[in-house]
Amino acid sequence: MAFRSTGIFYILKDKSRTSTEKVSIAKEKFKRKLFGSRSKSGIITQIFVYTLLSCIGFVYLYPLLFMFITSMKSLEDLLNIAVRWIPSALYLQNYVEALTVMDFGTTILQTFYVTLLPTFLQVLVCSFVGYGFARYKFKFKGLLMGLMVFSFIIPPQITMMPIFVLYTELNLVGSILSLAIPAILGQGFMSVIFILIFYQMFRQMPQSLFEAAQIDGAGHIQTFLRIGVPAIGSAGIVVFLFSFVWYWNETFLMSLFLGNPDLGAGGTLTTVLLELERFEANFATVYPITQNVYQRINEGTIMAGTMISIAPLLMIYFLLQDYFIESVDRTGITGE
Repeated sequence: MAFRSTGIFYILKDKSRTSTEKVSIAKEKFKRKLFGSRSKSGIITQIFVYTLLSCIGFVYLYPLLFMFITSMKSLEDLLNIAVRWIPSALYLQNYVEALTVMDFGTTILQTFYVTLLPTFLQVLVCSFVGYGFARYKFKFKGLLMGLMVFSFIIPPQITMMPIFVLYTELNLVGSILSLAIPAILGQGFMSVIFILIFYQMFRQMPQSLFEAAQIDGAGHIQTFLRIGVPAIGSAGIVVFLFSFVWYWNETFLMSLFLGNPDLGAGGTLTTVLLELERFEANFATVYPITQNVYQRINEGTIMAGTMISIAPLLMIYFLLQDYFIESVDRTGITGE
């Protein structure tokens, strides 16, 4: 049997159908082309979706593009109103000055240190707590979960002073222990959300897997390590990435826990974003005010420091974006 195309043009030329049937079929196909069907999107839907995505992408990318272009401008380009989007030349001195002021080599190593260690501890502890809530029944389970969620509702600004006083008395201010101990106790940054993620994931796992492990003689810890841990792949990636980003971006609590030099309680640890907050003061120290206007802080230098602070996160996202999207899709997290 010869191949017959189902396009509108060939339907109109089909002599086996009446004019009324041709017009009716052509209208129906034209309507599906425009508005789509249950299995395929139409032209209007695609135009709306791509327009919306383009607008959202522009809103997110415009600040990054503006910061990058501004960071590549020399002082003459910044003062020249005719130069807006395309610099007259690629000016890298802004990045050289920003890297020097932020002491980037030492600062980035300390940032990864105070970010990765609490993140790993948080993933481990939150998975363990979520497993316990999901797989076991015990007294006051509902009350404990309610208190856990209630602790998340309380703004951190309310508890910051008692925590700061406690850490000062225990000589933890300026030490990595001020971040590691809360993570070990399940009270790290946004730990409640991560516990609920693991709790929901373990609840969805078949009970028969854990029962089979117990029949084979595995204890509670062995069951968690052999059955639970291998199954937390997608949830673990989501928790790790979100925890890493939140520890990286946190400046208020980090300045309390790691010490603030302005308050006379400076520690040996710092982060890239804390150095960015102190950028202007540090710039005046490294580059004292002289007659040379090119060694004074300007918008281009500040934007270069900002781009340096977010560059590691952008690189990590581009490297792990496939795993991240797959993990978010499996765990059902939205709005973050």
